Amino acid sequence: MTDRIRIAVLGASGYTGADLVRLALTHPRVEIAALAANAKAGQSMQAIWPHFAPYKLPTLVKPEEIDFSTIDVVFGCLPHAASAELLSKVEGPRIVDLSADFRLTDPAVYAEWYGNAHPAPALLTEAVYGLTEYARGLLPTARIAACPGCYPTAALLALLPLVEGHAVDASTISVFAMSGVSGAGRSLKEANLFPEVAEAVHPYGIGKHRHMPEIEQEITRYAGHPVRVGFTPHLVPMNRGELVTATVDLAEGASLATLRELLAQRYDEEPFVHLLPEGVAPATRMVRGSNHAVVNVFADRNPRRALVIAAIDNLVKGSSGQAVQNMNLMMGLGETLGLEAAPLFP
Repeated sequence: MTDRIRIAVLGASGYTGADLVRLALTHPRVEIAALAANAKAGQSMQAIWPHFAPYKLPTLVKPEEIDFSTIDVVFGCLPHAASAELLSKVEGPRIVDLSADFRLTDPAVYAEWYGNAHPAPALLTEAVYGLTEYARGLLPTARIAACPGCYPTAALLALLPLVEGHAVDASTISVFAMSGVSGAGRSLKEANLFPEVAEAVHPYGIGKHRHMPEIEQEITRYAGHPVRVGFTPHLVPMNRGELVTATVDLAEGASLATLRELLAQRYDEEPFVHLLPEGVAPATRMVRGSNHAVVNVFADRNPRRALVIAAIDNLVKGSSGQAVQNMNLMMGLGETLGLEAAPLFP
């Protein structure tokens, strides 16, 4: 490996791929060596993404045209199934995958929720679930970092300290979530056209969203017993941002103060996850364009329940920013390198 880490971004024509390129451009140790996109191969990034006009970037190519022997880290910003099928043929570089293909440890669960057999089940044992704050010890030796989905990132950052601390009943958690339209990807979909989403909020994936088993897998891991989590996502008319509100039942002897103390202990030294002052509600405007997450807890009218609220930028901490954070740890770099930008406001 040279002094600069040579990266390839597969799926650079999508929202997550473009945001990854945006972050990589200012990373002091990264060289963008190759950019790939099947349908737009042969085009320049500037033609697809005008905001890259000031920068010299590689022309988009098909993934099979990349010489992976010259690459240190491959970022997979591809749809599920396509990602694992392609990455299973890549040998040598470390892999940071932003699709769903390596998040679920059980290929049978993947087949149930994604409708097809896992394309590369043998690679699942090489993958680390890359919720960075909980995978820090495993990432330096991991060949594959499976970046969590955006909803699971926000939900798990809010809930895992409370589950791990046995302060809530993990079997009765219910999550209400909202995301900006970029979370649905850049492909043309009628439901995502401006007249369809403007001045409206609507739920989707009701009772069957594919992030449900991912959230359950990780909460089960920390609860020590199988759990089922209620989860209902909503699309809101904004470009980026994500907010989750989880309703939790307090365990015997636990209080709101217990929850705050657990969150404070877990995140006090974290560079990107922040417990807000008492009474301050997380909002997407607090984190827009950044790799930061904000969280807080509130009393419910039912004295044995509490509300846990978290906000992230779905394209940064919920996707490409977390991917860079994982790469930094995998390659022995400072964890915050290239991610120090403050949130955009307004």
